[in-house]
Amino acid sequence: MSGKVSRQILLYGVVCLAILIVPVLVDDAFLLNKYARYLIFGMLAIALSLSWGYAGILNLGQATTFGIGSYCMAMFLKLKTVPIHTGSDGLPDFMVWNNVTELPWIWVPFHSMPVALLAGILVPALFAALLGWFMFGGRIAGVYAAIITLAAMVVVNLIIIDQQSYTGGFNGITDLARFEIFGLTFDAYSASTYYLVAICLTVTLFLALAVSRSKTGLILQAVRDQEERVRFFGYDVALYKTFVFALSAAIAGLAGMLYTIIMEFASPTFLGVPLSLSIVIWVAVGGRQSLLGAMLGAVLVTGVQGALSETEAFLETWTLVMGGLFVLIVLFMPKGLAGAFEVLVRRFPNAAREGGARHAAEQSSKSQPHLGGAL
Repeated sequence: MSGKVSRQILLYGVVCLAILIVPVLVDDAFLLNKYARYLIFGMLAIALSLSWGYAGILNLGQATTFGIGSYCMAMFLKLKTVPIHTGSDGLPDFMVWNNVTELPWIWVPFHSMPVALLAGILVPALFAALLGWFMFGGRIAGVYAAIITLAAMVVVNLIIIDQQSYTGGFNGITDLARFEIFGLTFDAYSASTYYLVAICLTVTLFLALAVSRSKTGLILQAVRDQEERVRFFGYDVALYKTFVFALSAAIAGLAGMLYTIIMEFASPTFLGVPLSLSIVIWVAVGGRQSLLGAMLGAVLVTGVQGALSETEAFLETWTLVMGGLFVLIVLFMPKGLAGAFEVLVRRFPNAAREGGARHAAEQSSKSQPHLGGAL
């Protein structure tokens, strides 16, 4: 293992350890819930960094798979609610209001927790794989792929809103039971739920790092830089792009399930254009070619956004301030905060070496005998 990789793993480990000890330092349930939300956004940023930063696939519809994962968890938790939120036959309340008399077949498997957990990851991945097969098999790339992902998200969003009898429509799926597994109950405002999110983030981050450092990751980066040359060497470019697209969707689906546990509802806004564009901004600010940078960019931007929106002085102007900060970062740090950090790290050793050489030269000149007076 090279020294650079070791330092990278060490840095990732330190950041994850800092995230895990937050509940020890923070004894406020509301703050823990808010920080957990920020970490989930960090998972979303990691997902987009994999597809955009390492494979060059700008997904403007990343919220699609996030929303699908969210609804999978919400369907499971809705079927576990107390009778007051369901009909006489265990139907969700919004189905009763819409005169649905029998639980739809698509809801039936969600009585099972394993099915719900697998669906929250696999359904988004399969959706992305099918969309990727269509796009990358037809050699659609660049802005056209971005537009297709955006259009797919709008279509899914409209379907969820239109099928009110089965999805809750504009209101989404609310009044959910608490998530329970292995005898543990995860209250949205508890430290246990924060740890659940933090552990999932840690596993996701190191999984993404392993993929980026593997042969597959190197080929994906080559595809990003010189797609035709990679194709010339005999690699199935469409297969590699579809793989990373589906992996990104699976991570987003997991984030969506965690978000439902944290927020205690699922909503069509989770599949909205504003969220998808926000994810792009987070990754651009953090650095799209750095998994850790993208994650920290999401946490930083959403944290600053939350702080500004809750400050009386910026109640009306916080969006303008955030827009200005984003423009400045893109103009002066095109590789994001991670790129700026790497430049500083490279310059520091160079400056240290130059300073050492200068000091040695000065010491050498002082040690030379002064012969001017003897001549």
